[in-house]
This record gives sequence, structure tokens and C-alpha cells, in this order.
Amino acid sequence: MTAGSATPVDAGARDDEVRIGIALSAMGFVLAGLGACVAILARDLNEPTSRLTLLSSGFAIGLMLVAFAGPWLLRRWPVPTVLGFGSVVCAIGAVLIAVGPTYAAVIGGGLLVGLGGALLVLVAPLMLNGPMADKRLSRVNAVASGIGILAPVTIGVLDGLGPSGRLAMLLAAPPLLYLALRTRRRPTAQPATTQAPVPVLIDSAPAVGLGRKWRRVGRRVVVDVGVGWLRVVLAVSVEFCFVVWAVARLVASGLPTATAALLGSSFPIGMAVGRAIGPIRWRGWSPVLPSGALAACGTLLVSLFDSPAVVALGLVVAGLGVAPLYPVTVAALVALPGLSSARLAAIGALASGTAILLAPAALAVLARVLDLRLAYLVTLPLIAVLFVLSRRSGRSSFV
Repeated sequence: MTAGSATPVDAGARDDEVRIGIALSAMGFVLAGLGACVAILARDLNEPTSRLTLLSSGFAIGLMLVAFAGPWLLRRWPVPTVLGFGSVVCAIGAVLIAVGPTYAAVIGGGLLVGLGGALLVLVAPLMLNGPMADKRLSRVNAVASGIGILAPVTIGVLDGLGPSGRLAMLLAAPPLLYLALRTRRRPTAQPATTQAPVPVLIDSAPAVGLGRKWRRVGRRVVVDVGVGWLRVVLAVSVEFCFVVWAVARLVASGLPTATAALLGSSFPIGMAVGRAIGPIRWRGWSPVLPSGALAACGTLLVSLFDSPAVVALGLVVAGLGVAPLYPVTVAALVALPGLSSARLAAIGALASGTAILLAPAALAVLARVLDLRLAYLVTLPLIAVLFVLSRRSGRSSFV
């Protein structure tokens, strides 16, 4: 083999990264378009906007179902099968959102996007696990965020031309179906999902002390997993507040729906740039701290000003800050010792589902009582708690 040539392992790793990039890009297009679709579906179906928040809830419910069923699926199906099946289910859901004639059909599409997308989210950290997992996840998420920029732009342009802008969701189906066919043709190597080694705390202790020390190991694993789960919940909560409500915030600033959908690309643009840059590391500080500070600055711009230009700028700044939070926190969770990587990935999916189910709905409830721009301030305490949980320590340091 000549110097510099890729080994089969390297080629397989690159191919896995390409496939996960395709999967997350198509799903990212759908998710980035949800905010614009909420406003358009409310108009097309003559439903109040608040009822359409169930669209994101469908995705959350799918994540939570897969979180419980995921380890069982991965024991019975190889990872490529899970990836292909999730791609098909997600494609069907996107089609229903695009052309569903009734409220029930559209919400059903959201649930299918959730179920299929959750399977993709489940296998992504497994296929990209190992050294530099956070950078590999950031890389594929950067591509997904870049594709996500096109969603609100395409929806806004299409809606301005006459047809309903939600028809743009049909564009997500072909790459997902292509991925399912490609996955059948070339299976990937099954990632290691064996039990990770429990940290050794026992050398030559007398037998009477073994039970107490093993219980200490168990408590440590529970605490570490609980902290890792909560960090993912907080990171995804902040992200989906912007994903679901950014276009509605622009509409509230006085823009027509089509224009607001176009400017809704501000947040995905910030996300794409932030994920292309990757996690920012400085002097041993957690990469969550500089990212969270940027997200807080963007939140203040979105919340405290009512000029569409300033709100759009705030969405870009918030996107820059929010971008690394999910890849960093989920990579740290999956890397924890004491549980299998498949089970930890399922716990990460459960965390994402919990966040997507609760955070946008909580913001919607606050928006009924307060102005939407003030309701956005709910993201600040979420970022503050994430700061507290992300200080570097021996038990919960980041990958």
C-alpha cells in the first residue's frame, strides 16, 4: 500500500460519515422548514397556529418511542437496516406534511418524520463513535445545517410564486429513499455495542468491601448519565425554540408570511457556520461556555428589539452559538463508561424527544400570556443551567 492511501477502515468510516450526512441533511431540511410550515399550514388548513405546534410534538414523540425501543431494535436488526428503515419512514412523513389535505394527515406526517428521524438520530452517534466523535458529528451536522438553510428560502420563494410553500418538503424524500437503497447495497460494519468497561475502583480490597464499592460505581454511572441526559435536553431545548418559532417571531415583527419564511433562513445560516467552525476549545474550558454565551446574545437581540433586521441578526448570532451544543453534549453522553453505546445513544434520543416535546410547547404557552418576543427569554435560564452542568470535572468532562 502506498503512503497516504486510505485503509479499508478509513474508507468505511468515510462512507458511514457520507451516509449519516445524507440522512441528517434530508431530515435537517424538514426540521428547518417546520417553523415556516407552521405558519403556512395554519393558513392552508384554516387552523390556529397554536394547534400546529403538535407538528414538532410528533417528532418529539417519535424520538421518545425510539429511545425505549432503540436498544431492542439494535439487538435484532443490524445498524444499516435501522438506518434504511428510518429513511423510508421519514420520507413518507415529509410527503404527508407537503400534501396532506387534513390536519390529521399533516400531524401524522409529523409523527412519521419523528419516528424515522429518531432512528437516524439513534444510529448517527453509533456509526460516528470513537476518537474525534464530537468533531465528526459537528461535521455532518454542519452539512445538515447548510442544507437546512435552503428549507425556509425554498418554502418562502415557492409560497410567493403561488403554490403552497409546504410543497417544498417533497424535496426531502428522494435523498432519503436513495439512502435506503444505497444502504441495502452496501452494509456498514456493526459498531461495537458491547458493554463498556466499568471503571476499576477495586484493587485487592477484602471481599467484605466489594459490595459497597460496586454500589459506588453504580451510583457514579447513574449520576454521570443523568447529568449527560440533562445537558442534551437543555441544548436541544434552546435549539428547537428557535427552529419552531423563528418565523412566527419574524411575522410578529410585522413581516408578511412569505418574507418571514425567507428571513427564517437566518437561524439555519448561523447554525451552518457554527457547525462548520466546530466546538471552540480554550484553556480547558468546556466548549459549551463560549457557544452558550453567543446563544444568549442572540436571544437578547431576538427578544428585546422589534425591528425585523435586528431580529434576523439575532437569529444568526443565536444559530452560531447554538450550533455546537447538541454535537458536543451528545458525543459526551455516548462516550460515558458503564453502559453500552447503543443504550447511551437511546438515552440521547430520549433527551432530544423530551426537549422537543416540552420546550417549544412551553414557549407557546408563555406566548399566550406574554408577547412572543418576551417569551423567547425562557431560553436564557436554560442556557444558564447548561453552563452550571458543563464545568469541566473529572466525572463529567467533554470528549
